[in-house]
Amino acid sequence: MPFIRAADDVRIHYEVTGRRSGPPVLFIQGLGADRNGWNLQRLATAPRYRAVAVDNRGAGRSDKPHGRYHLEQMADDAVAVLDDLGIDCAHVVGASMGGAISQIVAIKHRSRVRSLTLACTAARNLPWREELLSSWRDAALERGIGAMGHDAARWVIGPRSFRRLLPAIGWLGPFALGRPAHAFAAQVDAILDATTEYGDLVDELDTIDVPTLVLVGNQDILTPRGDSEELAERIPTAELVVISGAAHGFMVEHAATFNMVLLDFLGRAEAAWHERSVGEAAAS
Repeated sequence: MPFIRAADDVRIHYEVTGRRSGPPVLFIQGLGADRNGWNLQRLATAPRYRAVAVDNRGAGRSDKPHGRYHLEQMADDAVAVLDDLGIDCAHVVGASMGGAISQIVAIKHRSRVRSLTLACTAARNLPWREELLSSWRDAALERGIGAMGHDAARWVIGPRSFRRLLPAIGWLGPFALGRPAHAFAAQVDAILDATTEYGDLVDELDTIDVPTLVLVGNQDILTPRGDSEELAERIPTAELVVISGAAHGFMVEHAATFNMVLLDFLGRAEAAWHERSVGEAAAS
C-alpha cells in the first residue's frame, strides 16, 4: 500500500490504477469520503489514463491526527503524492471539499495542473452552508458518524435514488461511515476556516488558465447550480455542464453521464496540453 509522509509527518495514502504510461489524473474526494468515492471514475478512466486517488488526511487509510486540518495543507498533501510518483503535472479532478482543494492546487501549484475538473463544489462559504456543516460536525461528535451520516445523506443523494443508494454510502462515500468523529469534525473545521485563512477562493479564480470543466447536478442542494455558475464565470477557461436529475453525489448516482462528460473533457484537455508542450519545446 503506497503512503507518503506529509511535511508534518502525517501519512497520506493513495492508490494508482489504469495505464502506467497513460496521462495522469489526480482524483481528490470531498468531506468524509475516501478514494472509493471515485471507484466508478477510476474504472472508466483505466483503459487510457493513470488514475491516482488520494485519501485526504482524516479519511480512508491516511492518518487521522487530532488537531486542526487546513485545506491548503490537504492541497500540499496531494501535490506530495504527485512528487512521490514522479508526476510533473496531472489532470486534477476534485469533488465538493475536494473541489476546493483542487482550486488551491491550481492556484498555488499551477505548473502541476494540466486541466481542472471541479464537480459539485464552490469557491466561497455561504452562511447557510456554514451552519449546516457546523450542525453535522456537532452531530458527529455528539451522536456518532452513523447517525450524522444518515441525516446528511439526504443532502447528497437525490430523492429518487435515496433508498437504492443509501446502503452503498458506507463504503463508496461521500460521508463514508467508518470515520472517527474527530477526523470528520477536523475536515469540517478546515472548510469553515478556509475563508478566514485564505479569503474567498473566488478572488483568485481569474488566475487559472488551464482547461477547466465545472460540473453540477441540477438537483444538488448542497452546492447548488449557482455555485458552479460563479466558478464558470470567474475562471476564464471554464466550461459549465449541468447534469439533469443529478444531486450532490452524482459521480455515483449518475456515474454513466458523469464519466461520459469527464472522459470527453479529459480527451480534449490532454490534446491541448500535448499541443502546448510541443509548441513550447519547439520554441525553446
